[in-house]
Amino acid sequence: MIFMTRYLTMNVPERMGFVNITAEVEQAVRDSGVREGLCLVNAMHITASVFINDNESGLHEDYRRWLESLAPFDASPQRYRHNRTGEDNADAHLKRQIMGREVVVAITQGKLDFGPWEQIFYGEFDGRRRKRVLIKIIGE
Repeated sequence: MIFMTRYLTMNVPERMGFVNITAEVEQAVRDSGVREGLCLVNAMHITASVFINDNESGLHEDYRRWLESLAPFDASPQRYRHNRTGEDNADAHLKRQIMGREVVVAITQGKLDFGPWEQIFYGEFDGRRRKRVLIKIIGE
């Protein structure tokens, strides 16, 4: 059994943004030598997400608008109780909850076994600082 751990460092300059990390994850799978197994990709921060979807700019803009309508940014303590602790990122926690914490992708014949159009994205909802993404590969 092979086990491999790799970390990506993300630093999205905007408060909200989406980064396609598929190439980095594919490289980690190649480097691991795993031919059959699983690849977990996890956002290691509670205001960030990892998800799978289409790499289409209109969809990414739809995500931005939809998430902002569900949990609008408001740094004041009036809208969100979390912001009464001195934080200003309650909306980012809610957005992360909607978009998800992690993905698991099968590795088949040494490659990520995606469906059509599937790619892996890092979603940032409280950016402008360094954060990590975990890639954990297990298999043979």
